[in-house]
Amino acid sequence: MSSQPLIDIARSLVGTGKGLLAIDESNATCDKRFAKLGIPQTMEARRRYRELIITTAGLGQDISGIILYDETIRQQKNDGVSFLDVLSSAGIIAGIKVDTGAKELAGFPGEKITEGLDGLRDRLREYFNMGARFAKWRAVVAIDDRRPSRGCIEANAHALARYAALCQEAGLVPVVEPEVLMDGDHTLERCREVTAECLRAVFDQLHGQRVLLEGMILKPNMVLAGLTCPQQESSTEVALATVKCLLEVVPAAVPGIAFLSGGQSGKLASARLNAMHTRSESMPSPLPWALTFSFGRAIQQPALGIWSGEEMHRGAAQAALLHRAQCNRAARRGEYGVAMELP
Repeated sequence: MSSQPLIDIARSLVGTGKGLLAIDESNATCDKRFAKLGIPQTMEARRRYRELIITTAGLGQDISGIILYDETIRQQKNDGVSFLDVLSSAGIIAGIKVDTGAKELAGFPGEKITEGLDGLRDRLREYFNMGARFAKWRAVVAIDDRRPSRGCIEANAHALARYAALCQEAGLVPVVEPEVLMDGDHTLERCREVTAECLRAVFDQLHGQRVLLEGMILKPNMVLAGLTCPQQESSTEVALATVKCLLEVVPAAVPGIAFLSGGQSGKLASARLNAMHTRSESMPSPLPWALTFSFGRAIQQPALGIWSGEEMHRGAAQAALLHRAQCNRAARRGEYGVAMELP
């Protein structure tokens, strides 16, 4: 595969002032969210929900790419038009989640390794032929006073690099997602230490596997205190810690960094991304890579709650989805504010 198409796709995903939308939840995860709202946990309900999302008018003005799940990439609208054709018509690049989930890491209690490398080359070839142009693989790193172990970090970094190399071989831009989880009472400084350590390992492995950095996207966590930590820093403090951490470890060749939301509320995720672009005196500038978003729940959750499986709420749900996408595009420009959240 020539490197230029990979570079062009990566730039299209992160260099347009837009961001990514993740609707790649596994069937089990999607069903759990449906169950909480009394929505039937069926393939048809999932199809209707994903159709609601991708047919939202104007979504392509704020979203450059959408990450799909294996079930979703094969589905169609009620009228028989494939979801991939809908995205193409909207000017949105189709992506696909290709890992098979995080499992217990043998010998390391409480830590996980993401699986899915077996048969990945053939699956990537199929997804490319279907029309996908980028892919995603998520590694999960738990954090506390003794975790993560070096073994966990290195195992996940190696898997991410193997996945990324196979993606580029198949013509797909890899989205590399090493997620340091928000769960716990760790401090922001502890998160910064672990995030930096994980990213150093990831880029060491990417280099070892000859991954073209110009043809990939990094999808990291923001540097945050744990959810139960008594001290929760301001959006400006989070932004400064995150950007400084990334400047220490992310090569300038990487075209873009698309943050995961990781359980943050939509408003907090937007505010923190916005703070990275306001460029206060203490914020390093200019940055070598684009900073954007690759949010799932932080964009979807309001729409899902409004829809709740009822087609009569479809329009209101789509309006809520579009609003969150618009908020995050504004955050990329440093133009997001509380006024955008008023009725």
